[in-house]
Amino acid sequence: MASSKISAPARRIPLQRPCTGRAEASAAAAAVLAQDLVGRGTTGLELEKRMAHDLGVRHLQLTTSGTHALELSTAVLGLGPGDEVILPSFTFSSVANCVLRQGAKPVFADVKLDDLNLDPEDVARRVTKRTRAVIAVHYAGASSDLAALQRLAKDKGLALIEDAAHSVGASWRGRALGTIGDAGCMSFHATKNITCGEGGAFMTNSDVLARRAECFREKGTNRSAFLRGEIKKYTWVSEGSSYVLSDVLAAILGEQWKRREQINAERGRLYKLYMEKLSDLERSGYLRLPRISAEGRSSWHLFHVLLPNRRRRDRCLDGLKAKGIGAAFHYQPLHASPFARKTLGCRDRLPVSERAGETLMRLPLFAGLRTEEVDYICAALRGILTRRPS
Repeated sequence: MASSKISAPARRIPLQRPCTGRAEASAAAAAVLAQDLVGRGTTGLELEKRMAHDLGVRHLQLTTSGTHALELSTAVLGLGPGDEVILPSFTFSSVANCVLRQGAKPVFADVKLDDLNLDPEDVARRVTKRTRAVIAVHYAGASSDLAALQRLAKDKGLALIEDAAHSVGASWRGRALGTIGDAGCMSFHATKNITCGEGGAFMTNSDVLARRAECFREKGTNRSAFLRGEIKKYTWVSEGSSYVLSDVLAAILGEQWKRREQINAERGRLYKLYMEKLSDLERSGYLRLPRISAEGRSSWHLFHVLLPNRRRRDRCLDGLKAKGIGAAFHYQPLHASPFARKTLGCRDRLPVSERAGETLMRLPLFAGLRTEEVDYICAALRGILTRRPS
């Protein structure tokens, strides 16, 4: 469809927008009026049980952020100085920081071009005698190659941590992402499909790791056992911090959780609409669309395309911005960051991660985005890509 036939929307189209409303506001107000403010009250405990049941995981503990859930994972696994942890370079800084905070060393691996998830072959090449764990980040809500990563972890005696920050509602072979590895993490930040503003979750099927985690997030005390009536008083038993989610935020999250399938289904419809409308541009070589494994179900967290080069990507970003469309790039590879080069001495070349950092562009995707707005975005992008530079 030619862009000239599609009128501009009356409002600017943001990159993302939370899908919240009166139900969330009412739940938060009710918690405040009931003075249900601190963490691990009735609201939070009931939500943890409900989420664990729905996800099919033995233990789920709400945290103050997805970052803190990651830090909880590396802490309870006992990572420390001399240990190495392999993770994708094309990801958010929290994934590397959770390793550094334990005194361990992050080792950056490349990703696959199809889905921008960890390349198991590159991971295997980077395993040493010091490697203790692998962190699989499920980019954009699509599953990593968990079959290959699980085999590698088993063969080498490594722990597998899943970062499912993008993947609430996504699955692999019928199992929820974040519940398959030794530990898993979710994020409920305002940019995520399901949100309470700031929040996260730590998940595991290990009773041992769950016990360590509940002490760590309760300032290193066994307060959780005390609340369950297992001990008469609680005390300081381990290193820890304060990672418990407030019940006010848990109340908001509870309302979001009820609508997770509806929210994700709407995002999936819009994602597929983008795929259909941009397929001819891929066939003509103007861009590359993402691929999702048939073994998994995505959460449709974000929609991205890869452009031929950085100059073309930046021209598209500027052109879409001028038309009121909130497109954006994404991660800059961690291995090439100033901190990694100066502090960690990283000098590797990771070609796919570098290509993604230079050419990836995200298009608006959120529940509430209208079909006619997707039409407008696709028409605008087509016009920019097919127009000859002056």
